[in-house]
Amino acid sequence: MNKITFMGAGSTVFVRNVLGDCMCSDALKDWEYALYDIDATRLEESYEIISAMNETKGGHARITKHLGVENRKEALRGARFVINAIQVGLYDPCTIIDFEVPKKYGLRQTIGDTLGIGGIMRALRTIPVMDDFAKDMREVCPNALFLNYTNPMAMLSGYMQRYTGIETVGLCHSVQVCSEKLLKKLGMEDKVEGRRELIAGINHMGWLLELEDKDGNDLYPAMKKKFNEVRPDWDLVRLDMMNHFGYYNTESSEHTAEYHPYYIKDKYPDFIEKYNIPLDEYPRRCVRQIEGWAKERDEILNGGDVTHERSREYGSRIIEACETDVPFRIHGNVLNTGLIDNLPPEACVEVPVMVDRNGLNPCHVGRLPEQLAALNMTNINVQLMTIRAAVTRKKEDVYMAAYLDPHTKAELSMDDIKSMCDDLFEAHGDWLPKYN
Repeated sequence: MNKITFMGAGSTVFVRNVLGDCMCSDALKDWEYALYDIDATRLEESYEIISAMNETKGGHARITKHLGVENRKEALRGARFVINAIQVGLYDPCTIIDFEVPKKYGLRQTIGDTLGIGGIMRALRTIPVMDDFAKDMREVCPNALFLNYTNPMAMLSGYMQRYTGIETVGLCHSVQVCSEKLLKKLGMEDKVEGRRELIAGINHMGWLLELEDKDGNDLYPAMKKKFNEVRPDWDLVRLDMMNHFGYYNTESSEHTAEYHPYYIKDKYPDFIEKYNIPLDEYPRRCVRQIEGWAKERDEILNGGDVTHERSREYGSRIIEACETDVPFRIHGNVLNTGLIDNLPPEACVEVPVMVDRNGLNPCHVGRLPEQLAALNMTNINVQLMTIRAAVTRKKEDVYMAAYLDPHTKAELSMDDIKSMCDDLFEAHGDWLPKYN
């Protein structure tokens, strides 16, 4: 029996979506789905929900659960695909630490999971755990494809691609809906069907390089005109970036605001209201999710009839394409093996990828417009330094990663950045390996 292993299966809603999608595929519905987590309660909840869903779908699949590090190898053994959705340190304590310690230095964040000091610390917590996954995979499923959904996407996927020997692709939710949502919000619904787009760059800073309607007409002029006429309150940072740099990017304004040095600034406190920037947004989301989970769980399990309609998540589509040899195009985060000419080869880039029985086939994009490559590099510099820090276990490398972060360096001196990093090391305690 073919096998998919889900690491971090306590992420119940997400595991339901991805594995539920697999159960909706005739090619994948009778596979083994192995659920792994270190939290017994959340693992059991996911097991109950996935098992109930399987019964609703006809009971074709085999569902297994594996609790704790001592059972990790068995969860991975013989897997053809490994899906990763872990969160090391969870909201409490680690996300709280990521936000509250920088706040003492006057450094504010919105999401803090991809870049910035929050993204750096999250990467340093997570890379050692994923490295352990890779060690086990080399022993019990060396040819498995690793599908990473965990942020910081480029740092974690880039580490796996460069240092573990495990074939890895990073997957994000935002790219596949970027242009569709934009056109609909602008009242251009008639341009959605049959549209052609080209998106490339890095995770959370991919660029909508081309957008044409079904007849081949460039939609950018009409879109920019409409955008600036409407002046929506839901996308002001991306609008501002597009007006100054020429292109729309794939990630939300709340993310984008903390990837650049222009928006969250002590010198310009009015920008928070002007650009509708939700400071401390991620902690609020975590609290809402925690508070709402019990009700959602009960609703899902009500009557034991768990239904699911296939979502637009890439996971099942990738596995299905590999299994059936029916090609499917995704946007994936892969190592830059000559794909984007003016970004470094060590970078993890987000580009179109064709998937079939031969696996991942990334597409050559060529050169990005110079200003977009330059913006990408401000983030890539931090990503590469953070990966180096995770490898060397040297504090000085962590300091340099933080020195290079666009938002952090715009607000703090290097002495304060170093002091903040030291405070974060102390606050995280055993959640981080020892750094010298």
